[in-house]
Amino acid sequence: MTETTPRLGARVMALIDDLARHTDEPGRLTRLYLSPAHRATAEAVLGLMREAGLTARIDAAGSVVGRIEGREPGLPALVLGSHIDSVVDAGRYDGPLGVVAGLVVAEEIRARGLALPFALEVVAFGDEENVRFPTSLSTSKAWAGQYKSEWLEGRDAAGTPLREALVAFGGDPDGIPALARSRADIAGYLEIHIEQGPALEAAGQPVGVVSGIVGLTRARCTVTGEANHAGTVPMGLRRDALAAVAEMTLAVERLGEGVPGAVATVGSVTVVPGAVNVIPGRVDFSLDLRAPEDADRHGLFAAIQRECRAIAQRRAVGFTSETYMDNPAVALDPGFQAALDRTARRLGHAPLRLPSGATHDAVAMAALGASAMLFVRCRGGISHNPAESITLEDADAATRVLLETVLDLAGMSQ
Repeated sequence: MTETTPRLGARVMALIDDLARHTDEPGRLTRLYLSPAHRATAEAVLGLMREAGLTARIDAAGSVVGRIEGREPGLPALVLGSHIDSVVDAGRYDGPLGVVAGLVVAEEIRARGLALPFALEVVAFGDEENVRFPTSLSTSKAWAGQYKSEWLEGRDAAGTPLREALVAFGGDPDGIPALARSRADIAGYLEIHIEQGPALEAAGQPVGVVSGIVGLTRARCTVTGEANHAGTVPMGLRRDALAAVAEMTLAVERLGEGVPGAVATVGSVTVVPGAVNVIPGRVDFSLDLRAPEDADRHGLFAAIQRECRAIAQRRAVGFTSETYMDNPAVALDPGFQAALDRTARRLGHAPLRLPSGATHDAVAMAALGASAMLFVRCRGGISHNPAESITLEDADAATRVLLETVLDLAGMSQ
């Protein structure tokens, strides 16, 4: 008999609301990788997993992992999950929705007494947003055997090395290589995530199946001019680093608009010395480029670099750029996409097929086996914002699609 009450969605929303109390900044939700709030959330998720009957632990890199064995011990695992870190002043659904939905599916499978032909794992990765340290999906890439040892020496804005923060968190830098899984260990990966865009809302659909994830390049750029008195240096004789960056930012916008499907963003600017009466002598700024096609992204990055160097030369300032992230575009598994699609349709939905303009842990997990994502409608397409919002009904719809897809892959669908 088909359930008519949003029981699973109510459970998901209640758990997400509870996790949202863990924050590093009173009055707003900020939960950066390896922070006290991250540790508190990891402990809370660990407790929920154990209460649900999963064998659970926090791994060496800070991910929370729970497991239910299949029909026999040691079978490859179908992994459900997402991340529990956040941006600064975040919404509560980006990441935790996928973790909690996976947990609720595991609870339901245990409640029904089902023995699956694969193990089921639920994971809460910890470094998807990559806000605190100059990394790239470090916790999921540890699983994929793609962790870069130099990430451990990267520092946050306060100068704390990742290695030191990981030890303080309770992790083990030396244990990270042993986290690498083999393809034989993983039966697949499914991730629920808010859409972070307006397409599902415009189509009137609660869920959509993700076709692929764009490639992403991030760089740290520095422009060096000459700090001097704002009142005594004529305009034509200044080497103003901020004026140069303003021109570079407009060039980034113009060049990004010229590549179909691409986006280019300068999202962070730090001005030194940052005084009202001093011409800026140095500016550090970030560069974020995304495109469905890697060739387009690489070409756009090269064009931006050329333009920035030309601006710097004309304005007699220095320009340097350090790329610290270069993730290729990822096509998600057609078979898993089809499973999500037919399950959603069986439940009465008409899911869109749409690409993801944001990167996700599924990028790393795709290296280990079949991976797919289900997007959930969010109000106004807003994310990375306290206004981020989904409905109880959509949470229920997405969780039921995930549950029935697990059963479909297990050959147990009705």
